[in-house]
Order: sequence, then C-alpha cells, then structure tokens
Amino acid sequence: MIPPIASNFVAGETPEAALAHVDGLNADGIAGILNLLGEHYDERGLADADTEAYVKLVELIAERETDACISVKPSQLGLDIGADVFEENLARIVDAADCFVWIDMEDHTTTDVTLDAYEEHALATDGNVGVCVQANLKRTGQDLQRLAELPGKVRLVKGAYDEPGAIAHKEKATVNAVYRDYLEYMFREFDDGVAVGSHDPAMIDHARDLQETYGTPYEVQMLMGVREQAQRDLTREVDVYQYIPYGSKWLSYFYRRVRERKENLGFALRAIVSG
Repeated sequence: MIPPIASNFVAGETPEAALAHVDGLNADGIAGILNLLGEHYDERGLADADTEAYVKLVELIAERETDACISVKPSQLGLDIGADVFEENLARIVDAADCFVWIDMEDHTTTDVTLDAYEEHALATDGNVGVCVQANLKRTGQDLQRLAELPGKVRLVKGAYDEPGAIAHKEKATVNAVYRDYLEYMFREFDDGVAVGSHDPAMIDHARDLQETYGTPYEVQMLMGVREQAQRDLTREVDVYQYIPYGSKWLSYFYRRVRERKENLGFALRAIVSG
C-alpha cells in the first residue's frame, strides 16, 4: 500500500492503476508518460522481467487507445550488466511499441551509450523515440548539435544528479542560464519539436516566447504531483505530458526525489498543498 504522501507522486503499483490515473489526465487534456520504477539491476532476470512488463504495458496502451507513451531507464534494462543487455532489451521494447518511447538519461557515466542507442532507434523508427538531456552537464551543448541532425524528440531537463564540478555546472543561476540558451538552440534547430522538461514558470514562459519567434512545435513535461493545476491550465496553449512513475519500487523513488536536492521536500510539500 502506497501512503498518501507518496501516492501524490506515484500512480499505484500496477499498470492497471497507472492507466486509470492516465484516464483521468486524458479527460483533462493531459497525456501520460508511464515509467515502471526500477533501476541499476545487476541481475539479468530483473532487467528482462521489466522489459517484458514494458512490452505488456505498450500492448495495453494500444488496446485501450490511451493517450500515453512510455519512458525507460537504461540501467533498468540492464546497462549495469552490459551495454549489449541494455541494447537488446531496448530493441525488444521499441519493436513492440506503437506508442512513443522515451529513453531517460541517468548519470554522466551513461550518457554516451544512451545517446548511441537513441541514435540507432531514432533512425530506425523515423523518430518514434526520444531521449533526455541534462542542462547541468557541460557536454550538453555538443550533444545537442549531434541530436539536431536526427529525427525524434529531445527532452531538456535541468538535471537532478549530483555530478562532479569538473563536468557539471553546480550553481543554480548558471544552470538556469544554460537551460535558456539550450532551449533557444533547440527551438531554432530541432525540426521535430522540443520537449520542455521543467516545472519552472520562467522556463515555460521562455519556451512560449521562443515558439512565437521560431514556430517550432513544443510540449511541456512535468512530474506527477508537481504543479498539477498549472499542468491543466497549460493545456489551453500547449501539449502537456505528465511523467507518471508506478510500481512496487515506489519507496526508493520517493526518497530519492526528496534527497536529490535540498529544496525538494519543501517544494514537494508546497506542490501538494497548492495543487
């Protein structure tokens, strides 16, 4: 049983519970991005089991005609075991999916293999795959130049992992500045659209201004449980997607959301109160 404070951020333990949550979102004009919780597996059986769970999930999405897609983590699909395991399991999911498939970005040690896998599948599916990049990493500007040449979508987030200062911007103001710069580059160069992964009203306003300047289609992606009224309000002007974690491994996800940044607990509690 998921306690109330965690159930604001996790849509139950089963795919049926998660899809029921998406049904409510769809009624409000919000699409879902479903993520089965799990990561950093060191046993092949666990990675394969979650792969099969995703295959069944995309089948359910198709059967129900739900307005939803999925997002997978490389380490959940076996990257810590070997790149070949991750690539095999990712291919299994992408081949089975009629819906869009997002590949989440984990810490900096996984960036190269994640982008390589994305490139392969973006080309093979003519853009039915997306990938996340993190503004706090100093390499992201170069990565965006590479990604601009590919079909598919890119989700830009500020970055939640505590990375070394040698490879990552550590100051909030600096991260905000590069996020704005990267957004402008993406609106200027990415023909297939931009996914704005942010709860920051200033960044969402910036994206709106950039769309008016460049005409590039875009969407806003926010987490379940954070600024949900704002998510509903934004549907009047832009496609909105809610990132929806679910599954039995909810406890570690919830605690990590609190631990990653000192302000997360207060931010989360304020988000619950404000809706």
